[in-house]
Amino acid sequence: MGGNVGQAGIHTYQSLDEDGPSDAGKPPKRSTGRLVMHSMAMFGREFCYAVEAAYVTPVLLSVGLPKSLYSLVWLLSPVLGFLLQPVVGSVSDHCQSRWGRRRPYILSLAIMMLLGMTLYLNGDAVVSALVTNPRRKLVWAITITMMGVVLFDFAADFIDGPIKAYLFDVCSHQDKERGLHYHALFTGIGGALGYLLGAIDWAQLELGRVLGTEFQVMYFFSTLLLSVCITIHLCSIPEAPLGDAAEDSRLEQTLQYPLLSSVKVSEHGSIEKVSNSHASLELAGGKRNSAAEQTQGAMTMKSLLRALGSMPPHYRYLCISHLIGWTAFLSNMLFFTDFMGQIVYGGNPYSPHNSTEFLIYQRGVEVGCWGLCINSVFSSLYSYFQKMLLSYVGLKGLYFMGYLLFGLGTGFIGLFPNIYSTLVLCVLFGVMSSTLYMVPFNLIAEYHREEEEEKEQQATRKGPDSSERGKGVDCAALTSMVQLAQILVGSVLGFLVNMAGSVVVVVITASTVSLIGCCFVALFVRYVD
Repeated sequence: MGGNVGQAGIHTYQSLDEDGPSDAGKPPKRSTGRLVMHSMAMFGREFCYAVEAAYVTPVLLSVGLPKSLYSLVWLLSPVLGFLLQPVVGSVSDHCQSRWGRRRPYILSLAIMMLLGMTLYLNGDAVVSALVTNPRRKLVWAITITMMGVVLFDFAADFIDGPIKAYLFDVCSHQDKERGLHYHALFTGIGGALGYLLGAIDWAQLELGRVLGTEFQVMYFFSTLLLSVCITIHLCSIPEAPLGDAAEDSRLEQTLQYPLLSSVKVSEHGSIEKVSNSHASLELAGGKRNSAAEQTQGAMTMKSLLRALGSMPPHYRYLCISHLIGWTAFLSNMLFFTDFMGQIVYGGNPYSPHNSTEFLIYQRGVEVGCWGLCINSVFSSLYSYFQKMLLSYVGLKGLYFMGYLLFGLGTGFIGLFPNIYSTLVLCVLFGVMSSTLYMVPFNLIAEYHREEEEEKEQQATRKGPDSSERGKGVDCAALTSMVQLAQILVGSVLGFLVNMAGSVVVVVITASTVSLIGCCFVALFVRYVD
């Protein structure tokens, strides 16, 4: 990125990373190893997500959470995420940490994930050891477990935005595409591993007896894996502090290209505009503005809302398509095991726990977990084949095909529920999952590249045009659609199930929404040639 700005004498990236030679003003080519290391954060995050999906309901039931609080648990986190995601994305765009713009936030959110898992997987055991009064014990166990679930969901949803922005900051356009493919690949692998470990009966194994319960076993694996993966991720690709990179680049640009002195080239090719009409005079006089002075007041809540409101229409359409896709996907995934137990197997979750109907339902739920594992495995495989399909059908073909296959597959499952056909069609869930994790962010990268080229041309001809929207805001706006989809699913689908009296309506709804999404991505989403 960065095009022809500062062609001679500027080597911002070479001093930061020795992966390979780079053109002036552009990030160097990142090695496959570096991109794989960067993808480890998605591997650890998705593993922990799978563990939560497998264990959070049993945990909540074991502490005696009232049914009236279930909706609060599932809605509080996405509501907070939807409101705060763009704000944090904007703040990270202007972060002046010596460690870079994105990595401090990634580390903080990873610590919050660890704390959340600690609370919801161990809270009951800790409260039982410290509190003897039964009533107080129940209140504290429910409170701590709910706090853990909300904190984990909030941080795990939030962390995706800074990870994507980090990739976009430090990679060229080609490496962004490769990096997104690796992200999707390791997301599927992490989810599959989490579901597989969750399916093991740890109570019968030595490790389960040593650690106490299966909750503690999964806590051990989750915290160990997430800690290792985040450490590898943070050490994957160097990220220069915003102020240092901007100052060095601005100084060299002013000396060599006085006409471009008003363009600030921030770390790894992202171009940001600053008020610098007197840069040449200030440099001649030995004055240099600090990074704090340049970014002070750069993004208030008012200016953030203004930036989001002025977002180009193609960004808004992409966000809407992402919202439609995640609404369809979550509608199916959140109720899939219940659908398998009640509809496919014909069990009854409300029967006595020693009854045949309840045992049949439990068997259906277990098979449903294997279906989710198939989804994760095929998501990983499909992310690899997407690279080959991309050259033939393009991003538009991949986007449309993902929505179409998912819509047809879920519709068939809802109309003709059968054990074997349902498990086979779980591969289409993987197609949708990989599509949602890869294609929208590839489009964002395409939009950013196009904007940067336009900014360079504009700076050369007419001078800079002030812009307050950064990559962190764009990534955060896109990922916040996941939280909005969670809010919609959590608030609407329960009502639909009660009205219809069957969870079949969930699968049919997912199919309908996905097919609507097909039309939307074909007619409204903009694709860069």
